[in-house]
This record gives sequence, C-alpha cells and structure tokens, in this order.
Amino acid sequence: MVSRVIPVQPFDLVIFGGTGDLARRKILPALFRRFCAGQMAEDARVIGAARGDMNAAGYRGFARDAITEFDGDITMMEAHLARFLEQVDYVTLDAAGDVGWPELAAKLTGADHTRAFYFSVGPALFGPLATRLYDHGLASPGCRIVVEKPFGRDLASARKLNAVLAEHFDETQIYRIDHYLGKETVQNLMAIRFANTLFEPLWNSQYVDHMQITVAESGGVGTRGGYYDKSGAMRDMMQNHIMQLLCLTAMEPPAKYDPDSVRDEKLKVIRALDPVEPGDVVRGQYESTDTLPGYRNEVENRDTTTESFVALKARIGNWRWAGTPFYLRTGKRLRARASEIAVVFKDAPHSIFGADAGRHRNILTIRLQPNEGIEMGVTIKEPGPGGMRLVDVPLDMTFSEALGPQSEDIPDAYERLIMDVIRGDQTLFMRGDEVEAAWAWTDPIIEGWEAAGTQPELYSTGSSGPDDALALIHRDGRRWREIKP
Repeated sequence: MVSRVIPVQPFDLVIFGGTGDLARRKILPALFRRFCAGQMAEDARVIGAARGDMNAAGYRGFARDAITEFDGDITMMEAHLARFLEQVDYVTLDAAGDVGWPELAAKLTGADHTRAFYFSVGPALFGPLATRLYDHGLASPGCRIVVEKPFGRDLASARKLNAVLAEHFDETQIYRIDHYLGKETVQNLMAIRFANTLFEPLWNSQYVDHMQITVAESGGVGTRGGYYDKSGAMRDMMQNHIMQLLCLTAMEPPAKYDPDSVRDEKLKVIRALDPVEPGDVVRGQYESTDTLPGYRNEVENRDTTTESFVALKARIGNWRWAGTPFYLRTGKRLRARASEIAVVFKDAPHSIFGADAGRHRNILTIRLQPNEGIEMGVTIKEPGPGGMRLVDVPLDMTFSEALGPQSEDIPDAYERLIMDVIRGDQTLFMRGDEVEAAWAWTDPIIEGWEAAGTQPELYSTGSSGPDDALALIHRDGRRWREIKP
C-alpha cells in the first residue's frame, strides 16, 4: 500500500513571528518535510516576518538550524534542504507599526499563488496584524490567515477577537488551528465511526457505559511557566484540545465530510453539554520532589492557585448520550505521557458464565500518543482445560506495526494542517461560533473556582493525579484507566 502525496497549488506563506519558538520547532520543519515529500511546488515561497534585524541569508541559516535540530539526521536530504532554502525569504517587520509592510508586499507573488498568513504570535497582535494586512492591500479576497491558540481566555475576549478578525476577513478565510485535530488517530476516529457498520449502531447510551478522555503529560510547565500560570489546565487543554476530542467522539454523523457539515455537528455537541456541577470537577497542582521542582517553584509564584490538573464528569443532554457520562482529565507531571479516548461498553445483559463474566468488559481504545493506534478489548476463553475461564485480550492495530514502512510516512499534525490551509480545507479547524460555545461552557467552571477561593489539591509527581480525581469516578462504581506509555 503506497501513500499518495497530492501536490498543492503554488503559495506564498508568511510566518509572522517567523523567528519564534513555534516556527523553529514546528512550522519550518513541517514545511521542509512536505517539500521532501514532493507536496510543495517549486515556486512556493515561505517568508519569515519578525522584528529582528535579519536578512534573507540569516533567516535561511535560522531555518537550516531549526530543521537540523528537529528533523534529526538530514544527511540524506541535504540536496532537498538546499533547494528548500532557496524558497525561503525574510522581512523585518513591526506587527503593530508600519515598518516593513511595503517590503513584505513587494516580496509576494501574483494572483496565481495562494496567499496565507500564519499568526505565530501572541493574541494581542492578532488585531494589529489583521488591520495592517488590510490597510496595506495584502488581505486579498482569496487569502487565508492561520490563528494559533490561545484564542481568548474567556467568552468575552474570544468574542472580541472574533469581531476584530471579522472586520477584515470572512469566516471562510480564518483558520483557527488546534494541532490535536491534525493527528492521524483523531481523524481515524471519524473513519472508525462512520465508515464501519460494526461500531455506529453501538455508539450510544444503550450500549456505551461511559467514555474516558485522557491527555496526560509527564513533564512540568518548564519554560512556559509565565504563560501557563495565567491560563491553567482548564484554559490551556480542556477548553480546546479535549473539547475537540469530546466533540468528535460524541457528534452525530454529518451529512457529508465537508468543513461546515462536520463543524455543525461538533457545535451541537458543545451546546448540548450540561453545566458541570461543582462536585463533578477536581483540580490539582503537582508538588515538589527531592529532584524535581513543584508547580509553584516552576512558575515562581508561591501563592498561585492555578491548576496543573483537571478532571471532570461531563454530561451531554441529547437522545444519543442521555445517561452516559464522559470523564475528562488532563494534567502535567503525571505517571506517563499518554493520550487516549476509551469507549467502555456495557456488560452483556445476561451472563451464562456466572459472576466471573461481570469482571470483563469490551473497551475500544483510540491511542493518540505516544504510539498512535486503535485497540479493541474482547473477552475469550482462556486456553487449556479446567472449565470456562474468561480472559480479556486486545485486538491491536498499532499503526507502526499494521502499516509497516508506510506508517513512517504519516505526516505530523502541523504538516497536514498547513497543507489543508493551502488547499482551503477548513474541516480540521475551529469555527468562530464553536470557540465561543466552548468558552460559554468553560467560563462558569472557572468563575466558580474564583468565587469559592479554594486551593487546588496537591498531587505527587509521577502519580495519576489528586485523590479527589479518583473519588470522582469511583463513587460512580467505575475506575480510571491506568496511565501508561
């Protein structure tokens, strides 16, 4: 089975914040990998734009260093790299002023090139960039802008950002990027549900006991402490990444696989979410150990009440999911780096095998990281004499094993999403009303914490999180799945 690479049309991609960490770690290496795959046209242009005083040669050196650092050994691709760098340029530019904008306009090619602008900057610069693109005649009707999270920090700020962008760009031109939606397994979730008659008839409250969505990280906040302490796990992960996973897991089948049909169904899920009761949400903060600093040490704020862990029980008030809880959790400094969606099916309505059968249950697990794949747990008879002894075994499709060498060619999330921008495909990007609906559900939870003035519960590094998070699910007679790599 050979992976097909479909070239995209010629484009000019301007990376505002072109010397920043995201450009260095993700955007430039992703573009280079797509170039090596033959997906970028020979006359495509990548233009870095930042305040730093640098010429084109200097930026090509910056790009070379970034690609070398984050793509490993590129000895076999040196010829590709030299050709790729010929398509890279740079302009010194002030996002909030007028310096550099005429020079940027001069570097852009004609109408036959798709024009895209990547806002790899803080949200405070989204408005100034949008305004100057328009004022300098660069916001052509067919151009696109890519907006990184955080998209607001509450409903009011999200609405304000949406309004600012809407002054100069149509919704069809705005690509709000969430890299989780670019993961291969996340997209496979839709294929599993809607391309197989095996699962969709069972994908409802009649057969599903509950669902668990876990995004666990083994590292702490590190150098992101300043940003993270102003957001916390609820704003940084739950409101966007996990919300998107919840939507794809719970949504109704769209009429067809196109951007608005998919996003319409996701929006319905968010709007159907019941308010979260105070007793159904737990937040925590990791402690120091003999070798590792605690959260408060890393953010250099001894009085902070910002959470590094959140677990909650969500309920969706519609016919498909009435009575089926969704347990969501995310946190830092946990036992392992692991992200998964687990669909836990109900017990058989009647067991002919006695009490032993009640300890076995079918679980469909979609692993997002670190080893992307899908696993279905089924119950079988344990081999050998001695009666009917039941045992659970996995039907495992780890992509690296099932697809062989082809799995090595699976693009990472940024590769896929950037190419989708160039194609004009918004399916994997958030729409403005979707973002606002997510904040409308999240805000009351955060406001409740602030009004109560409570402290996050401390938890040990390398654990599964606070004890209260275990009690959250145990009191319902259920258990969290083990966090393991």
